[in-house]
Amino acid sequence: MEMVSKSRKMVHYILLTIFSIIMVFPLVWMFLSALKTPEEIFAVPLDWLPSNPQWGNFAGALELAPFGLYIFNSTFTAIVIVFFQIILSSMIAYALTQMTFKGKSILFNSILITYMLPAAATYVPSYVIVAKLGLLDTLTGIIISNIASVFTIFLMRQAFMQVPKEMIEAARSEGANDFAILRKVMMPMCKSSIFTVGLISFVQMYNNYLWPSLIVNSQENYLITVGLNRFFTTSGTFADQWPLIMAASVLAVLPLLILFILLQKWFIKGISDSGVKG
Repeated sequence: MEMVSKSRKMVHYILLTIFSIIMVFPLVWMFLSALKTPEEIFAVPLDWLPSNPQWGNFAGALELAPFGLYIFNSTFTAIVIVFFQIILSSMIAYALTQMTFKGKSILFNSILITYMLPAAATYVPSYVIVAKLGLLDTLTGIIISNIASVFTIFLMRQAFMQVPKEMIEAARSEGANDFAILRKVMMPMCKSSIFTVGLISFVQMYNNYLWPSLIVNSQENYLITVGLNRFFTTSGTFADQWPLIMAASVLAVLPLLILFILLQKWFIKGISDSGVKG
């Protein structure tokens, strides 16, 4: 019996190792290709390591397009969007879990139903609204059109439901109002879930491509996803520019890797606390 258990564990470890390699391989290949010459990238048989690392590919990519500005635009819009999403979603989640009013279940179900709508189905009405507000081709338009998130509301509600009622009743007995309970009790006790929601939303907004590409036309307002696509499609001779494209891709994912390394403890803890699974 013990031998069977060990064999199963061994099979699991082997499968996990294979899947891990498959998941990581594109990222490693991108990093290595960013340091190669075009001849090394397309060499047959494959050269895994660059013979002479071409660090100048990164400077070359930055000279051809303002990737620093693109990364700033993506990071700035993602941070502002996440900030407003957490504030607004916390207030809605608090009302759904701590207040009693008519139609509360209908309201929550209505919010969930909107999550079932394909994102593409909302683009036309959203575009009309953003146009009427005069926010086309602006970062403000991207921010305003993304500050409401059903996913964030749902996760915040689930996290707030896990707060012991005794804690809330004790706060009320001390004279705390709803805003004080939300700010001093609910949010501190759910901070790991808030970090998780914030990190997930940040990654989603940083990688957001289709909607920003529809409402933004000026290069100074490009997000990194839109700018990288424009660079990929307009960089001339494809094979010659491939190392620069890989270098630009590395620059694009670098902020996300740094963010995950810094916040991975909170991210993993939040997933285990809130039951979020990929």
